[in-house]
Amino acid sequence: MKIHIETDRLLLRDLIAEDAQAMFEMDSDAEVHTFLGNNPIASLDEAKINIAFIQKQYIENGIGRWAVVEKESGEFIGWSGFKFVTDVVNERTGYYDLGYRFLKKYWGKGYASETAIASLNHGFTKLDFKEIVGIADVSHIASNSILKKVGLIKRNEFEYDGTLHNFYSLTREEWENEK
Repeated sequence: MKIHIETDRLLLRDLIAEDAQAMFEMDSDAEVHTFLGNNPIASLDEAKINIAFIQKQYIENGIGRWAVVEKESGEFIGWSGFKFVTDVVNERTGYYDLGYRFLKKYWGKGYASETAIASLNHGFTKLDFKEIVGIADVSHIASNSILKKVGLIKRNEFEYDGTLHNFYSLTREEWENEK
């Protein structure tokens, strides 16, 4: 199992089959899916399929969301990191999307910001990304706040699956100028 990023409190590593139960707990929670299309999963098998899909992205795209593990407890608390977007979103394709999702009991602890900051640094310094994108439902105050807090710049609003979203991005040059 490969660890990609380590912060003071967290490890970001490849998702593994053993994460399925915690993924199910997270992704079956309707509240977690409030701003994600309101479509929580209904079975452990769906969690296993989602993990396999992300593992396939590791192979096909060289990147995919990473499991976030709390160092102190050793617990899986969610996922964070990048996804290479190959479909057309906001008239763009072929970009690295920064995202995060956590079990509800870990909300409000700063983990999303911590992993987003670490991911940006990793993406620009280790993975040689030229640009990183973030997308959030305009009504999702917490996610929009995090994307702005970590330095992404709102470029426009667009409709995605019938819902208005904000489109953020940050180039490596912009990131370096802010450091």
